[in-house]
Amino acid sequence: MGRPQATHRVLSRLGNTVGRSDVTRGKYSPEEVSCPTMPAHSSTETAGPVVSLSNDQATEWTPPTWAEVVQQHADRVYRLAFRLTGNQHDAEDLTQETFIRVFRSLASYKPGTFEGWLHRITTNLFLDMARRRARLRMEGLPEDTDRLPGGGPSPEEVYSSMHLDPDLQAALDALPPEFRAAVVLCDVEGLSYEEIGATLGVKLGTVRSRIHRGRQALKDALEHRRERAQEASV
Repeated sequence: MGRPQATHRVLSRLGNTVGRSDVTRGKYSPEEVSCPTMPAHSSTETAGPVVSLSNDQATEWTPPTWAEVVQQHADRVYRLAFRLTGNQHDAEDLTQETFIRVFRSLASYKPGTFEGWLHRITTNLFLDMARRRARLRMEGLPEDTDRLPGGGPSPEEVYSSMHLDPDLQAALDALPPEFRAAVVLCDVEGLSYEEIGATLGVKLGTVRSRIHRGRQALKDALEHRRERAQEASV
């Protein structure tokens, strides 16, 4: 399956954004910031992390190149970004911001689980974005303004592997950002509670609480489907 058009757009924007800012300051050469030519087919499910080293190997670790990071992780980061944000536009913006942060922090990265590092950056940037928007909504709208959820993208606009059931995606979008992040990391990305705690920077009990409350909210939001199924079976 080919790389989605959305990811191609993000990669193009990344090359332009990082190149303009860092080459201008003389920090990197144009060759270092250019995004690599992507293969026609890519499998983020089988591609391993760029870095996953034991403590004994850490002293021999060589930082991955920009091309290696993008090659192996662009689709994976976009998939997580889409499931967190619920729409293509925000997912592209979040993916771009994530890789800009990765690019500028790569030299200081300490060897460990690279995918966990990417999860942490992506999720924390998402939560920052959600908090900023919440403040803007509270400051910019009158108290009696109706708040209606925006429509999501059509199925054909997003990568097939990112599709969640439309009702489930809508229910996820309605969760508070902290609950949504915990549920997505656990039930969609498959992280353990301990990994989620490290990603979000919260205690294990907080992780359990957010996942429990998030799942309960999803169950309540999807109750109408169970009722419809029962009516149809009568």
